[in-house]
Amino acid sequence: MKLVGTPSDRLPDVLATGASDANFVFLSCSGRDPDGRDAEYIEWHSLDHRPEQYRLAGVRNSIRLVSTPAARAARAAQAAPFDQVDHIMTYQFADPSAMPAFTDLGAALDRGGRMPHRLPSITYLTAERQGMIAAPRAVAGADTMPWRPALGVYVLIEEGDASPVAMLDAPGVAGIWWWQGFAEASGMGVHSPGKQITYCFLDEDPVACAAALGDLARARWVSGAVTGLLAAPFHTIVPFDWGRNVP
Repeated sequence: MKLVGTPSDRLPDVLATGASDANFVFLSCSGRDPDGRDAEYIEWHSLDHRPEQYRLAGVRNSIRLVSTPAARAARAAQAAPFDQVDHIMTYQFADPSAMPAFTDLGAALDRGGRMPHRLPSITYLTAERQGMIAAPRAVAGADTMPWRPALGVYVLIEEGDASPVAMLDAPGVAGIWWWQGFAEASGMGVHSPGKQITYCFLDEDPVACAAALGDLARARWVSGAVTGLLAAPFHTIVPFDWGRNVP
């Protein structure tokens, strides 16, 4: 649908009412289930594990992403170990101080028998928000993009530092958030300095959007300012249709 009215980012009175404080992100990157039980895992995680995280004061949002054979074939980059990633779980926090409670909660759920199913872990990333932008057609402001309904996310994980705002020109991109890798986060043993993470939030089919976004990604890498480690479309989860998109 065509949304009407002045975009929020052009309305100072709207911006003056508040802004997102989701300044820190944690990514858990996993491989596909070795027994093909991905839909079962997504259902358990969506109905049990993921909701529990919202009891934590520092949690602001969570986004589960999944690849498919078509999405994997549309990747513009997938260097090791990211070539093994088919699931990405994203938690957004106000700041790194929330991480000890996050790990404590996971341990407590495990002791309660609440973590019966795990995917092969590939890597973890932590990062601080560096920027955000929304397409004027989205109307909603850049601060709101992670909460705006999306069909998927085009994920960029790169070495280096370069603004991804040119990606906004691709069809289907409603907005972009990007982060720069964080050093050791609260004893978790996760070190991500030097890595840039970019999420292009999509309101069109992720695979259909991938060709244009892949071209823009490859153009970014020509200068050498950033090097592509992963450039890939991912689907968001459809509640109660857990097997719609699986690896």
